[in-house]
Amino acid sequence: MFLSKLLMEFLPNIHLVGTLIAACTLVYRKKALVPIYVYVLLVGAYGGFSLWWVPYIYIWTILFLIIMIIPKNTEPKKLMVVAPMLTSLHGLCYGTLYAPCQAIMFDLNPEQTLAWIIAGIPFDIIHAIGNLALGFLIYPLTKLLTKLSLQIGILQPDE
Repeated sequence: MFLSKLLMEFLPNIHLVGTLIAACTLVYRKKALVPIYVYVLLVGAYGGFSLWWVPYIYIWTILFLIIMIIPKNTEPKKLMVVAPMLTSLHGLCYGTLYAPCQAIMFDLNPEQTLAWIIAGIPFDIIHAIGNLALGFLIYPLTKLLTKLSLQIGILQPDE
């Protein structure tokens, strides 16, 4: 996740993080919180544990929870539609999800918070489109992760 984010930094708000979180969550379920928080810690260590980093503590967990709603044995055709749409929705709501922390840290009133959210909408739209496009990799990644995890013993056949 971290390396993909670094390699794609030249693209504004377009990255594989949501796709990888979705794939990990679909395969590993609750265990996916481990790579998610390793990613969050790596981002903080690399970029500095500053105020911008604080929302990362919960924003990726929200995506995890949204993806956890998808039943484990969802039909591939449904998964190929639902998972990209959910990651896209998360990208569209990213600024709004970030806003409460921003408001608390910078003592913004509701009007200022709303203005901050509105100003970020173009970036959230780009984020949503990128997440939707890259979200079509979720299903193939879940198949690959499952196969590899079974081969090396991370998953058992009944998981």
